[in-house]
Amino acid sequence: MKDLTVSRPFSEEEYNALLQQAVAVIESSRLQIAKQLNTIAISSYWEVGKLLAERKLESEHGDSVVKRLSVDLKSRYPEMGLSPRNLWNMKRFYLQYNQDDTKVQQAVALLPWGHNLLIMSYNLPAEYVVFYANEVVTKGWSRDMLRHALKSDYHLSIQTNEKSNNFRATLPIKQAEYANEVFQSSYNLGFVDAVEPLKELALERRLVKKITTFIMELGSGFSFIGNQHTLAYNDKEYRVDLLFFHRRLRSMVAIELKIGEFKPEYVGKMNFYLSLLDKLEKAPDENPSIGIILCAEKDHLEVELALQDIHKPIGVAEYQYLLPKNKLQELVTDEIKKSRRKK
Repeated sequence: MKDLTVSRPFSEEEYNALLQQAVAVIESSRLQIAKQLNTIAISSYWEVGKLLAERKLESEHGDSVVKRLSVDLKSRYPEMGLSPRNLWNMKRFYLQYNQDDTKVQQAVALLPWGHNLLIMSYNLPAEYVVFYANEVVTKGWSRDMLRHALKSDYHLSIQTNEKSNNFRATLPIKQAEYANEVFQSSYNLGFVDAVEPLKELALERRLVKKITTFIMELGSGFSFIGNQHTLAYNDKEYRVDLLFFHRRLRSMVAIELKIGEFKPEYVGKMNFYLSLLDKLEKAPDENPSIGIILCAEKDHLEVELALQDIHKPIGVAEYQYLLPKNKLQELVTDEIKKSRRKK
């Protein structure tokens, strides 16, 4: 039978989307392999630390033993980082967590060694150790990102943030519950490596450039469709900053980026975009599109009032550059003042 498929040139936009998706697949595979190797290494460190603890080697009388052990082990395993200092750290690692429950031990076993040393230096309660371990594993935090988070008491700011959305009023009960699990009240964008506030388009470009890391920050299940996604209707074009698809929610997810604090008029614009997405692009077997407005700061009560009579599922979340909120707001305010002076 003759193939009737019509070939056509691949547009630059289609190629870039294909490239980004292929990179995401390969990076995900590489990450899984790295995780397995890391878990094996951490398990070895745990067992070595246990040996030192059981033999009650202390720095006063055990220093020479540990130094000799380091020399002999490094001659056999030069790539493992078996310096005397690291051997003592292994003992400290074992002693710090061997009395904790399995949940804590499993959490730290997944972390790179440098991340573990950093967390140990803060002597956190077990629940916060698990919190930071989960953040590192699910979002791919570098050691510098973790350090900034620890310094800014990131775990405390997350706990005090209230989720601002209308999911329960606009989605079926089960989907609303799952959407509340998927979407957070605050997102950590420290990986964009910004030393000063970014304008919306610049922030968008950095997120696209590091889309794999951003997807890890969003959580599992997200697939990137594109940025500045065009919606053509009634001889006009409208553009969504970032568009994703979530596999388990079976919904497109539109994200709008705002450099300042939340404003009620943002909701109307997002509501319009969601109407266009559902009218023009939503497949019959898909659920309604969901909108997330990502801004530097939000007032929960103001968001609640703005969403009161909106019938499309919309959430409002804050982003952080892993700086204290008052510092971030100060930087954003300075940027706005500079912009006004230029005008």
